[in-house]
Amino acid sequence: MQKDLLLTRRRVLLGAAALGAAGTAGLLMSGTGGESVRSAAPAWGPQARAALKPGAYRLQPLAGDAPPRRRPGRVAVRSEPIMELPVHGRLMVLTFDDGPDPRYTPDILDTLDEYGVRAMFFVCGEMAVDNKELLARMAEAGHIVGNHTWTHPLLTQLDRAEIRSEMVRTSDVIEDAYGERPWWFRAPYGAWNRAAFQLGAEMGMEPLAWTVDSLDWTTPGTRTIIDRVENGAAPGVVVLSHDAGGDRSQTVRALRKWLPHLLDDGYHFTVPRRRTA
Repeated sequence: MQKDLLLTRRRVLLGAAALGAAGTAGLLMSGTGGESVRSAAPAWGPQARAALKPGAYRLQPLAGDAPPRRRPGRVAVRSEPIMELPVHGRLMVLTFDDGPDPRYTPDILDTLDEYGVRAMFFVCGEMAVDNKELLARMAEAGHIVGNHTWTHPLLTQLDRAEIRSEMVRTSDVIEDAYGERPWWFRAPYGAWNRAAFQLGAEMGMEPLAWTVDSLDWTTPGTRTIIDRVENGAAPGVVVLSHDAGGDRSQTVRALRKWLPHLLDDGYHFTVPRRRTA
């Protein structure tokens, strides 16, 4: 599947990423260094431990802090998506949208594995259904798989039943391949509406947006992607990149550069962990 029309379609709602960060109120951070802030539904798990070589941070054993394999329950309905982690400390979240794509996702997974970093993959059902082995690999590596709808539509142009179908079909594929239903949802193009928030909450999914957009879908050049991520690096940010939807070779090359640079600068990378109580 190709989504080369994303360039035109995404411009419609590029400004959606500028939503206020009020949706972050009520997060609990439990990360390296033991920071804690305001509490509420989601939590973010620690990831790094003592370096195995200078500047390269590795994971805690997966059995120690991987999300529990259980079905998500209903969560509170938000009016804005979560956009960042309100924390002190050099913690970031890496996210990849629109895949999995067998041309690019394996290289991204290889790079993450090389540096012992976990990330979030917001997958489209029509891509996941033909690439279930990649979702299984994500599960084995401790990555988080989120719901990004089935066909990547503009949800604000769909009725409630259509939105539900997009979400449910994708969650079904994720459960089959990944081992559990997703706990997280991201609206295509960052275009949220009340129905998306309500339906996501009914299915036990928290809405996650982003703080730093690499704009890699515009294929601006590897160096530009690197600069955007490195210049946007800061405590609590959520980085948006793509592993499908077009030619993502620049994204693959850029990740190989900016990830070790940020690790050497002392950044740690975390994945979300939900409360079990």
